[in-house]
Amino acid sequence: MERSTAEGGATPGRVGRTGRPRLTERRKAATRLEIALEAVRLFKARGVARASAEEIADAAGISVRTLWRYFPTKESCVLPLLTAGIEAVAGALRTWPAGEGVDALLDHLEGVAAGAVIDLSTLLDLVRLTRTEPGLRAVWMQAHDDAEPVFAAALAARSDEPAESLHIRVQAAMVNAALRAAVEHHAWQATPPEESDAGLAQLIDAIRTALLTAARGIPG
Repeated sequence: MERSTAEGGATPGRVGRTGRPRLTERRKAATRLEIALEAVRLFKARGVARASAEEIADAAGISVRTLWRYFPTKESCVLPLLTAGIEAVAGALRTWPAGEGVDALLDHLEGVAAGAVIDLSTLLDLVRLTRTEPGLRAVWMQAHDDAEPVFAAALAARSDEPAESLHIRVQAAMVNAALRAAVEHHAWQATPPEESDAGLAQLIDAIRTALLTAARGIPG
């Protein structure tokens, strides 16, 4: 696993008075996404071990030094493709009105899904690679591990319980596991290449099925 000697990751940027990220932060986000797309393309073509950080940086049109400012390892370059969907789910949880059922949450998720999936084909390629590339699998699992407290905070906001309560933590874990299972099932079952619109509809259907299954709980 290649690592940089620089501190990885981008520092969360300031937002303007309107609440929108500043232009420089939007440019950084665009650069991070471009790195992620090129990293997946190279990992798919050459394998993680053979694809170098230098090749990823060159494909993204940046220096290796710049790449290391954004990411601590070459495997972590794929994170922007994973976090976009997770952030969209967290947003849907935050806007899910208290007292409304899972169907209402699913409607919210469906509404934000199209905007969250920047490149569905590349995202699915990445999830497929996690089956055979341990480094990418670790990044995939870490992304979901990091997402769980975010989901818990969003769920706590619509209840009278703190995010640290066992009840909320279990709910967050259920949402997290359902999402991961749905995306993996869809990626591993789908036959690439696929049409983006049809693929997105199938992915949303898989997420719907997974969340409804989680909501029903374990049968007695």
